[in-house]
Amino acid sequence: MPAKEKLKRKQSISAVRPSKTNIRRRDDDNGIEVGEGADEWTQTRTLLKPPDQLDLTDAELKEEITRILTANNPHAPQNIVRYSFKERAYKQTTVVEQVAVHFSLCGNLIFRDSDEGRRQSIRKSMADDSLLLDSKSVGSTAIPNGAPHAKSLSHYVFFLLQAAAPEEEEEQIRPRPVQERKLTNQFNFSERASQTFNNTVRVGVPLGWWEIYDAYMEELEKLEKSKEKEKQKAPVTKKEDLIRGRKLTSLESEGDDITKMAKAAKIMERMVNQNIFDDIAQDFKYYEDTSDEYRDNMGTLLPLWKFQYEKAKRLAVTALCWNPKYKDLFIVGHGSYDFMKQSRGMLLLYTLKNPSFPEYIFNSESGIMCLDIHVDRPYLIVAGFYDGNVAIYNLKKPVDSQPGYKSSAKSGKHSDPVWQVKWQKNDMDNNLNFFSVSSDGRIVSWTLVKNELVHTDIIKLLVEGTTLEGPEGLQLNTIGCGTSFDFHKKIDYLFLVGTEEGKIYKCSKSYSTQFLDIFHAHHMAVDAVSWNPFHGKVFISCSSDWTVKIWDHTIKTPMFIYDLNSAVGDVAWAPYSSTVFAAVTTDGRAHVFDLSINKYEPICNQPVVAKKRNKITHIQFNAIYPIIIIGDERGHVTCLKLSPNLRKMPKEKKGQEVQKGPEVEIAKLDKLLNLVREPVAKGTK
Repeated sequence: MPAKEKLKRKQSISAVRPSKTNIRRRDDDNGIEVGEGADEWTQTRTLLKPPDQLDLTDAELKEEITRILTANNPHAPQNIVRYSFKERAYKQTTVVEQVAVHFSLCGNLIFRDSDEGRRQSIRKSMADDSLLLDSKSVGSTAIPNGAPHAKSLSHYVFFLLQAAAPEEEEEQIRPRPVQERKLTNQFNFSERASQTFNNTVRVGVPLGWWEIYDAYMEELEKLEKSKEKEKQKAPVTKKEDLIRGRKLTSLESEGDDITKMAKAAKIMERMVNQNIFDDIAQDFKYYEDTSDEYRDNMGTLLPLWKFQYEKAKRLAVTALCWNPKYKDLFIVGHGSYDFMKQSRGMLLLYTLKNPSFPEYIFNSESGIMCLDIHVDRPYLIVAGFYDGNVAIYNLKKPVDSQPGYKSSAKSGKHSDPVWQVKWQKNDMDNNLNFFSVSSDGRIVSWTLVKNELVHTDIIKLLVEGTTLEGPEGLQLNTIGCGTSFDFHKKIDYLFLVGTEEGKIYKCSKSYSTQFLDIFHAHHMAVDAVSWNPFHGKVFISCSSDWTVKIWDHTIKTPMFIYDLNSAVGDVAWAPYSSTVFAAVTTDGRAHVFDLSINKYEPICNQPVVAKKRNKITHIQFNAIYPIIIIGDERGHVTCLKLSPNLRKMPKEKKGQEVQKGPEVEIAKLDKLLNLVREPVAKGTK
């Protein structure tokens, strides 16, 4: 190349290449200093720092911070609680599942060496052979119609040999099918020894000894009946047997005729009684005393029927109870309150449809002191006797076999008269259950198990402050005498007990050694105590000290006190109003109160028994009809109708509906109680 051209080329390259001064100026603009020559990239450079970066010292920068990566799941819960069947309590588990599955897919790959893999490979090869034979022919050899598709001539020769062999050899040559071996699941394996035994689920009612006994007894009765039928069919040879057979057949025929005529006779008897007492039936149904409008809120009692039985004249009425299902039917217990003249007792069932004669008659060796009818089974009646026994009567069974169940000294009967009995809800095993109270201070729960009455002492009444020191330093407690009790309408475990000492104990079924509260209510025996059917806090009590008192069980002082100038035998709340109650006294008078009308005096004070020597013992309201029944010492039961003023309901206002129901009754009684409580509250302030 000539020298001139070389010089021109150098000048052009120098013009294109930037100079060192230009490079340094450009780097200065960018903030980077670069030295001259080839070592410009090894020069130190300034780093850009964010404004919020921490300034650490050299020691902090050189400090090593170790972090361990574990397989634990940071989001796994650490407070899982599970029930321990061994300890019968909830325990916190220490083992927590740390595995978190993010993706799961079931594959369909199969090992070639497995049985299923071999089968699929054989099927695939057979399918390939069939496709190959369809597309091409195998030389000039003719293949029979029955031969399978062969991959080559050797396959066809093998087929001909198999066809020529006998059937027996064919069976020997044919390979046996290989049984598949069941493989265990390696991912969800459970050792048999670690598996717990699960109890079998029982369907139906568990079988008990008493059910087996009843089944055997039914079978025995069937066998006896079949034997009697065979005896009747067998010929009678002797004259005596003939005479006996004739007598039996005549008695049976008479019994059948009587049972057929009994229903018709009962209907005829009721028709005759309705005709005889037609005027009383009309008064019961339609009569309303119009003179109440001029009596200034005072009312009267209209006598209707008088129930009496000839054989119960000398026995006092000791118990009255309406049937909860059949509203015209009530039971009467007869005994004696004269403890020096105790004899027999009677249980009678009357109906308003036939006031002349009782429907059922049951006799007892001891006097009946109390009665109660089961709410769900109105054919079951429980009775308490003067000798301390309790018994259950079943109206579905014959009268001769009554009572069906009775206590005894062996089964834990009371040692003193039983003053009150009350049915309660069935126990956990659905057995019938009732309570009783007696003068021996025991409150007992009776349960019907295996056709026997089993007793459990709930509480024993002990008089406080009467502990005496006996011989050798022994302490003797005075036992209280229970005379009446009543259970709360809504709170199952709560009940009240009245005693002969005049105290009322508030008790619980759960506590057998102490009382919830003690009310120093009366100076003499508490004859009756009863919860209000509407208000859950209010109850009433009456005593032989001539007083009737209304209480709030949260306050130890009575809300209302009424002096009736004679011993009060019984008291009862009205079922239609929370403020109406009635009491009877031994002077033969009935007193009806309505607190919403008059808080100080009764609105009806009327003599029911004519003779002065006759005393009234009990009173009961009917749940539907505006009537009451009153029993006396002569064995008579009188039915009376309440006049309109004794059962006043709220008046209808124009454009407003009359409010009814338990809430209205509760508010009405609360209003009266607040009036009584206000002066006490002001005095305390």
